[in-house]
Amino acid sequence: MSDDKLIDFNSERSKRIHDLKEKRLNEMRQAFEQALPLGKPKKKGKSKPKKR
Repeated sequence: MSDDKLIDFNSERSKRIHDLKEKRLNEMRQAFEQALPLGKPKKKGKSKPKKR
């Protein structure tokens, strides 16, 4: 057997677990954004002071 065809199962498993956790994190982030949308702050224009 040639060494270049060998697969490091431990590293492949850790990559897969990382991908699964990343997917779950993105799903949770989207759910939170739908429940509590982060509104972009509206810029207040320079208003003239009110005359009394």
